[in-house]
Amino acid sequence: MRFAFYGRVSTEDQQDPEASRNWQKARAHTLIEAHGDIVAEHFDIGQSRSIPWKRRPEANTLLNALKDPDRGFDAVVIGEPQRAFYGNQYGLTFPVFVHYGVQLWVPEVGGQIDPESEAHDLVMSVFGGMSKGERNRIKIRVRSAMAAQAKVEGRFLGGRPPYGYRIADAGPHPNPAKAADGKRLHTLEPHPDTAPIVQRIFTEYLDGRGLFAIAETLTQDGIKSPSAHDRPRNQHRSGIAWSKGAVRTILSNPRYTGRQVWNKQRKDEVLLDVDDVALGHATKMRWNDSGSWVWSASVVHEPLIDTDTFERARTTLASGGRTRKTRERNRVRRTYVLRSLMYCGVCNRRMQGQWNHDAPYYRCRFPNEYALANKVDHPRNVYLAEHDVLPIVDHWLTTLFTPGRLDTTVRALYKSQSDITPNPSTTEATRVIAECDAKLARYRAALEAGADPKMIATWTTQIQAQKAEALTRVPATPSHTERMAEEEIRAFLGTLGDIHTALDEADATDKSAVYQRLGLKLTYQPDTRNVQAEVNINTHPRNHGPRTRSGHKNNPTEKPWGYGTCPEGDLNPHAR
Repeated sequence: MRFAFYGRVSTEDQQDPEASRNWQKARAHTLIEAHGDIVAEHFDIGQSRSIPWKRRPEANTLLNALKDPDRGFDAVVIGEPQRAFYGNQYGLTFPVFVHYGVQLWVPEVGGQIDPESEAHDLVMSVFGGMSKGERNRIKIRVRSAMAAQAKVEGRFLGGRPPYGYRIADAGPHPNPAKAADGKRLHTLEPHPDTAPIVQRIFTEYLDGRGLFAIAETLTQDGIKSPSAHDRPRNQHRSGIAWSKGAVRTILSNPRYTGRQVWNKQRKDEVLLDVDDVALGHATKMRWNDSGSWVWSASVVHEPLIDTDTFERARTTLASGGRTRKTRERNRVRRTYVLRSLMYCGVCNRRMQGQWNHDAPYYRCRFPNEYALANKVDHPRNVYLAEHDVLPIVDHWLTTLFTPGRLDTTVRALYKSQSDITPNPSTTEATRVIAECDAKLARYRAALEAGADPKMIATWTTQIQAQKAEALTRVPATPSHTERMAEEEIRAFLGTLGDIHTALDEADATDKSAVYQRLGLKLTYQPDTRNVQAEVNINTHPRNHGPRTRSGHKNNPTEKPWGYGTCPEGDLNPHAR
């Protein structure tokens, strides 16, 4: 018989993927050696057992192979069912094997699982339950150990240091095995540049200054905000000024008292789809109540403020707003046709959607969120109604398809596909993945040649981590489809009929998708009440050219193929 081997290993608890694969495969081979050979292998690395088969890459590949009559194997053998099946996964997966006539072999039943055997079904269900129980026990042990380490030892358990601190070495790891691998303990020490800023924030707040006032003076004094101070880990933030949220976060962080604090957040497993439980769960990070936080019994790193100062600041912060009664709110999903496409011409930030008077509006409230000490002359509230813009934008877009401009538009559409350039980050990620695969192949060859397994396992774990990080930067779908010729584009546009009517009658969601695909960008200038409109297909995410922060190609010599301005007077005079 021809067998396909399936195994799985999780790297969450520092398991050695190569060693785990070897013993699982050896156990499977012992079971089937009198009946056949293993001709195919599927081994998931770094996948939690709680993830269903369809969401594990190798397991899903195996399930798809079952559908192929020319699959190349007659049965599947599993060396460790507790690693393959979790909870009720066996009951959801084995019927697929039965349907396609593929046998399933496991050591726990001594060979092939009999679909008609209640005993076999009971054994596999028990192992699924044991797998779930084992995972829960591991979680309890790990969390209990971390709580004890934080409370009794005051150990720094990882993560980024809070603003005002930096990570320092605290000596060798107390676990001899980890110490032998070079692992060391870490602690927090005051950062010479940012620690005084934290102390200043607490002092000014307790002296009566508000969050906005503190953010304003910090920005005015040229002090970098936390996101600007640590740009590599905060590239998703602008960092142009201090915000009240940053000041509030610092005032509510108890680690400035010199004590270690753990369990501020937790991981909750939430169903991906409540109507399809078989899809499994996704992990969500959520905040715990302050009563659940674990504090170290003593001061373990140099405090920036004393406990009394922190408690007074936290009490003042908690009582700063008016008392509100908790009430139920009915959340209604609103459709904004110009979502993420409307920009403020003063600060160049995306304007936020705001439903008002039963209609969609767009607003920018920069002064309410950021300090103005950087001399940004920004109105308190920039406000624009969607219904004042859409008709003008639709009319302007239709001019791109008039007989006089159709040839130019067709050529631009054709060039937008022909001139597609690879996304540098995707190209780099692909190169890294190829290098990782080559290194893994060399490591495997070295292991088979008699190299030190422990050394090879360490290298393999590092390379697998690099490969996993690179895979997150590779798009799941191709960046573009087959290119169309100019004649095909012209014929397709002819099938659309009246473009203006099509846009006017289109569903809001469909219209928004069209705007996104066209690379539409609208910039509202509140002082002149003008909206500048640009269309550049090359800015769409599926076309991976270099972009500026606003999303457009970083090419100052090249104009977008659609460019225009809604002149003053076209907008509703009541629009602010």
